[in-house]
Amino acid sequence: MTVRPRDGRTAPGGTAAARPGTERPPDPLRVAVVGGGPGGLYAAALLKRGDPDRQVTVWERNAPDDTFGFGVVLSDETLGGIEHADPEVYAELSAALVRWDDVDIVHRGHLLTSTGHGFAALGRRRLLEILQDRCAGLGVDLRFRTEAPPAAELAATHTLVVAADGVHSRTRQAHAEVFRPTLTPHRCRYIWLAADFALDAFRFEIAETEYGVMQMHAYPFARPSPDHHPSTRPAGPRSHSGASTVIVEMREEVWRAAGFDELDEAESTARCAKIFAEALGGRALRSNNSAWTAFRTLVNARWSHGNTVLLGDAAHTAHFSIGSGTKLAIEDAVALAAHVDAHPALPEALAAYEAERRPVVESTQRAAAASLRWFEELAGQLDRPPRQFAFNLLTRSRRVTHDNLRLRDPAFTDSVEREFGCPPGTPPMFTPFRLRGLTLRNRVVVSPMDQYVAQDGIPGDFHLVHLGARALGGAGLVMTEMVCVSPQGRITPGCAGLWADEQAEAWARITAFAHDAAPGTAIGVQLGHAGRKGSTRLMWEGIDQPLPTGNWPLVAASPLPYRPGVNQVPQALDRAGLTAVREEFTAATHRAARAGFDLLELHCAHGYLLSGFLSPLTNHRTDAYGGDLAGRLRYPLEVFDAVREAWPADRPMTVRISATDWAEGGTTAEDAVEMARAFAAHGADAIDVSTGQVVPEERPEYGRSYQAPYADRIRAAVGVPVIAVGAISSWDDVNSLLLAGRTDLCALARPHLYNPHWTLHAAAEQGYEGPGAPWPAPYRAGSRRPPTGRKDA
Repeated sequence: MTVRPRDGRTAPGGTAAARPGTERPPDPLRVAVVGGGPGGLYAAALLKRGDPDRQVTVWERNAPDDTFGFGVVLSDETLGGIEHADPEVYAELSAALVRWDDVDIVHRGHLLTSTGHGFAALGRRRLLEILQDRCAGLGVDLRFRTEAPPAAELAATHTLVVAADGVHSRTRQAHAEVFRPTLTPHRCRYIWLAADFALDAFRFEIAETEYGVMQMHAYPFARPSPDHHPSTRPAGPRSHSGASTVIVEMREEVWRAAGFDELDEAESTARCAKIFAEALGGRALRSNNSAWTAFRTLVNARWSHGNTVLLGDAAHTAHFSIGSGTKLAIEDAVALAAHVDAHPALPEALAAYEAERRPVVESTQRAAAASLRWFEELAGQLDRPPRQFAFNLLTRSRRVTHDNLRLRDPAFTDSVEREFGCPPGTPPMFTPFRLRGLTLRNRVVVSPMDQYVAQDGIPGDFHLVHLGARALGGAGLVMTEMVCVSPQGRITPGCAGLWADEQAEAWARITAFAHDAAPGTAIGVQLGHAGRKGSTRLMWEGIDQPLPTGNWPLVAASPLPYRPGVNQVPQALDRAGLTAVREEFTAATHRAARAGFDLLELHCAHGYLLSGFLSPLTNHRTDAYGGDLAGRLRYPLEVFDAVREAWPADRPMTVRISATDWAEGGTTAEDAVEMARAFAAHGADAIDVSTGQVVPEERPEYGRSYQAPYADRIRAAVGVPVIAVGAISSWDDVNSLLLAGRTDLCALARPHLYNPHWTLHAAAEQGYEGPGAPWPAPYRAGSRRPPTGRKDA
């Protein structure tokens, strides 16, 4: 490779042939790149390589050798993209990479190692050298120790402006009204340090100090010296040369209590080395302009404005605990250069770049957010058994799963399953679970799903077939839709009820079928009252829209319509109304018991009546049933107590809550823990942890298993069994959540609409045959996947 000039100016350029099959603008591009980090440098190199006639200039305010981190982790996916885009850079990187497979997790004196993970890292300084050399060899104008001209000037004098100037991007801020950045601060402080020896693995170490929990994330990024002769792998770090990144992280309040806010850089570095002395083998740590930082997640509404485009941390950030910052920036650079080469018009190229990269980044940010929150709540995870703790840590971002980890490290996964209590050959989801006097044969729940096809609240043949099919399909527990306790408590005219004996008789027909045709299947009823969300059309006729005619009056905690100007204003329940509704729940409970249900769930979620009392956004009362959380809990607990007394003592009762409103000023995760604690103290056998649907202005953070962390937190804090719900779609998700100890049961809705026999098929796909998923006798011939084509081709 061409050696880059050390004065930071243009080098005599080599040229690279343009990629075949690409179209270019009629005139060579003049490209300005603001920021000389890995993303900016690689974008500059690829843009110059795509057309040697392009004038590409990089402005970097720091010196060529300045860097504020130590090691950089790159995935095989990222390296594959580099190899395809620029084999020369890939060859240089490959020679510098340190590769390893293991993750070491130290939990209260227990060292657990998981292998097969395939990491690759190198020093950040070496990465910059490789990219700087490549840029210089291609003829990129590198201007170090130089501030870039103002954004408007660059945009006026260049065809393309690439803003790769980091999370504090001045270029982005110059057009903030267009990019519309959002920076979300988080609850931990962290500092980047280094140790002058190479660890054997990616190591997670926890220190439980008098001030609180502190954690260390560490990994090697430089090889030991050639004359080092390693011995058999010890439990601790080896004493040889090389280098490792060491990140120390803790909650803000722990950081302050420990006095780190009053220490300078050298003092903080020495203090961290002392706290983690055992993990470091007593060795010192070093810093490099290291400062304690609170991580902030950056999201931009747009990534381009005119001829200016954002790249890397200027466009997005993702928490360092999933090692994605440099990876995303380099992948951005590859995609941007490819689209500029492929599209003759710059607007098309920038639009295509964002269209390709945004979904990938958003997925990564969701995974990073899950990982970040796991570490924020680390103190609540420490009482888990060692292997469950390690599995929980490894799967925290939801990108590593039970099935994936089994491929990587079957021995480790087997040990976690044994600790969980899985019999040999039994996936976690097919282990039994007991709630009061009811033993569920497996951990799968058919989640309540409103069908809106009842006539006068009476479930008919549709319900028999719908619920009967799911019972035959193998789930341990099949739940009804929300069954309303009164005509005024319906959501729509098609909602089922239990306010009349005729309805109870119809339900008894369904429970009898489930028990007779699918022995061992439990069937549960969810009782609820729509509150202010009632008197609306069937879902497919206009969700949450009032009826054209025949609307009935609504009641709620407070006289607040669900959608002002759309839905009617409900009447706030007075003392007589509160008593009447409570009695309606009690009467419906007696009918549910006579109908043969095995379990009863009280619906206190999703903005319906009881949920409306719990949320501060919907409860503005000034009497004993409003105000603080204790007041807001009072009426739901009164209803719960009445229902629990009416429900047979040997049958379990659960409560569904919305653990967050996904809206400012609403229910918080901390509130949800206290709600769960209160219901458990009153006799709830499990908490069904959902979220949202309380106010229409909610902003949920959707993603796979996105509600499971709330169940996890309640389970850890309260010790009550929990049911996790929310975008759990695969049997691998179910096994992963259970084995990590995040939940005791998993409720799935849409997968059971897609496939009524979802549970039986999950057993067949895992090769499981056992008591957790027995096939009904008439269906046994179908318990093997049908052949789909020749197997001898």
